Amino acid sequence: MLTEKTTATGGQFLLEDTAPQDVFTPEDFDETQRMIADSAREFIERSVLPHHEELEFQKKTELGKPLLKEAGEAGLLSVDVPEAYGGMAADKATTMLVAEVMARAGSFAATHGGHTGIGTLPIVYFGTPEQKERYLPKLTTGELISCYALSEPGSGSDALAARTTAGLTADGQHYVLNGTKQYITNAGYADVIILFAKVDGEQFTAFIVDRDTPGVTIGPEERKMGIRGSSTCAVILEDAKVPAANVLGEIGRGHVVAFNILNVGRFKLGAGTVGGCKLALEHAVPYVKARHQFGRPLADFGLIRAKIADVAARTFVSESLVYRTAGLLDRAIGSLDRSDDDYDRQTIDRVEDFTVECSIAKVFASEALALAAEEGLQMLGGYGFCEDYPLEQIYRDERINRIFEGTNEINRMLIPGMLLRKALKKELPLFAAAKQLADELLGPPAFEEAHEPGFLEEEGKLVAAMKKACVAALGFAAQKHGEHLKDHQEVLSDIADMIMETYACESGLLRARKQADRSGEGSARLMADMVTLYVHDAMDRVEVWARNALAQCAEGDELRTMLAGVRRLTKHLPVDRARLHDAVAARIIEADGYTVGP
Repeated sequence: MLTEKTTATGGQFLLEDTAPQDVFTPEDFDETQRMIADSAREFIERSVLPHHEELEFQKKTELGKPLLKEAGEAGLLSVDVPEAYGGMAADKATTMLVAEVMARAGSFAATHGGHTGIGTLPIVYFGTPEQKERYLPKLTTGELISCYALSEPGSGSDALAARTTAGLTADGQHYVLNGTKQYITNAGYADVIILFAKVDGEQFTAFIVDRDTPGVTIGPEERKMGIRGSSTCAVILEDAKVPAANVLGEIGRGHVVAFNILNVGRFKLGAGTVGGCKLALEHAVPYVKARHQFGRPLADFGLIRAKIADVAARTFVSESLVYRTAGLLDRAIGSLDRSDDDYDRQTIDRVEDFTVECSIAKVFASEALALAAEEGLQMLGGYGFCEDYPLEQIYRDERINRIFEGTNEINRMLIPGMLLRKALKKELPLFAAAKQLADELLGPPAFEEAHEPGFLEEEGKLVAAMKKACVAALGFAAQKHGEHLKDHQEVLSDIADMIMETYACESGLLRARKQADRSGEGSARLMADMVTLYVHDAMDRVEVWARNALAQCAEGDELRTMLAGVRRLTKHLPVDRARLHDAVAARIIEADGYTVGP
């Protein structure tokens, strides 16, 4: 594989080795970041949780507005906003940490994210100085509340098929908007709407629409399965006259605004769902310790311990990849000149470079939460099915995470698609690596002298082999299908799953190694057990996905040759999963929830 370092860009993890000290991990948070997280927790406990019954079961969505105002007073709406407009201008690691903590706020997490993320950041990154001055200070304090209106009744994932139109008036002073937006978070009380329409029915464009604009009507609250305390309504536009000065970005370039902001939403959602995983364990573990059946605590039974360990291991690698992504973003953004007038726009361009990692964070962590909610509820049995126990709500609420910010299916198409685009633009030497790997697999296997393996050495070899399997599968699929690969969605999905597992496994591995280097292998013992458990299970899945993908690209002797290469890469001895389950579960049970301590 290629190991020569190049300019940082997304997807490099597949082609280059990464040193443990080069990844950001939760253990690297400084005192200021931890204080901000503590402030978010205190706000939730003081202001949100006392309204739990009203929000989650009485569906008093209107409480979201005063709660956002309180969050503004606590400084929790300003994390992403530049200092010039009253914000903190915090790094991405901090914004992700706040998103993770907000998972404890139930439906309010969606309310908060809809305002601070996709509702505010389009103005931060694409607004004119005048737009920023007018809106950002009030969005930061909660005096104004924002929402993001992209989806329509006939266009969800296919956002560019929007039918909302915008026509310029004869005097050139206004655009007249007509259409309907659907499933808009915070729409019930938002003062500002970031909205997308087609100028002259063709040029997809972003607008800042004030709620009090004549012709803007808000529909009734949707009756939702989950996140019931958040406001979700339609926005109807009937000859709504919006000042031409409220065009956000460039005419016909609304897709740049929409898709880049979704990238930010995705990595934040990844962090939020990691927080949900931890919350599920915090509710499930004390229950199984207290609940007795057959004269023993449920926590003593092997299958319960296996569930706890599997959820903990998946939470660990999810957390690791989310904050590794934060580190990549912050390092790329850190190379920019903050005094540059175009700094904010350059920032989002740096985020766009890591679209692959942002999509991985969203898909992988949201599906980790799906597992945590499923297994958490199962551990509670019938009690988990009842509203009196938090797992019932977690189970309902988690489902939306796999739908919004781009469905997981759409993001699975993006991951290999963006890698191939980077390869074609010569930003990633993917095709050279695939050719080099093909030559390697056709040659004789390399043999190592017998030795005592080092700390997570075997797992490191498996991760390296996963990378090769990803490169081989993607390179072969691209060679076979060419420009038509986009039409073979099952191939792309299998390869995306391989890539996601590889990024997750390597992120957990590097984090454990970094901790061992810093404080000794003993301090990373639990991390190492979770990595070992997860990586060996993941390799089995990677092999299946690789076989499936290749079977859709070749047949006969060619397929047999390719499958022989897969077997060579994915061959490994099984580990004692029961022992690992028991060791990991013992620490999680002792801690009454998620921990990474020794």
